[in-house]
Amino acid sequence: MSKHILVVDDDFAVAKTEERALVMEGYRVSVAHGGHEALRIARQDTPDLAVLDIVMPGMSGVELCQRLRTSPGLSSMPVLFLTAKGELTDKAEGFGAGADDYLTKPFDVRELVMRVRALLRRATMTWQGSEPTDLVAGGMRLDRRKFTVTTQEKTILLTPVEFDLLAFLMSHPGQVFSPGKLLQSVWGYPPEAGSNDLVRVHIKNIREKIEVDPSSPHYLRTVSHHGYTVDE
Repeated sequence: MSKHILVVDDDFAVAKTEERALVMEGYRVSVAHGGHEALRIARQDTPDLAVLDIVMPGMSGVELCQRLRTSPGLSSMPVLFLTAKGELTDKAEGFGAGADDYLTKPFDVRELVMRVRALLRRATMTWQGSEPTDLVAGGMRLDRRKFTVTTQEKTILLTPVEFDLLAFLMSHPGQVFSPGKLLQSVWGYPPEAGSNDLVRVHIKNIREKIEVDPSSPHYLRTVSHHGYTVDE
């Protein structure tokens, strides 16, 4: 059965372009032109992925993403922001709301399709398998069922993509991974695809949740000019 994509954009022409590109790839697409309509559609016919604009009347894409993340049955659905708001602070706000990826307008439909494919592929991955529920490394304990990480100081709930990123690093303690390698290994992007900012902002958000002093990280460390690591 084809995957169901929810496209949300108050610009009818942009939404139509997205819909056409995704339908041509074999996806089943529902279109909403506002947040409340999108929530109604999502709750009636659970999508496999949502593509959201940010600036919309009534309910912004950020608020919509937050609502989806707290809705039963929708909380782990991949969310891609497709928006004209391209500053790093905008991306940080979007990822902080629970988005998995971020694409700025104007956009290439081939890039949109590639991002959607990668997010859907990542969504089918599981960290549970035959491994134990808890993953322990670097002074942290990751609960694979509850999507929480526990440090010496606190227990924090992670967004799905934050969980996947931290789980990957904790599964390879002591190894250093560049942003590009993480884009390939966690997001499933081909080489040279995606933006390193995607990784940097998620790392920043995780640190703000788990570190006592995010500017001097203890749990999720940076190795200068090389990438990120979690100690054994």
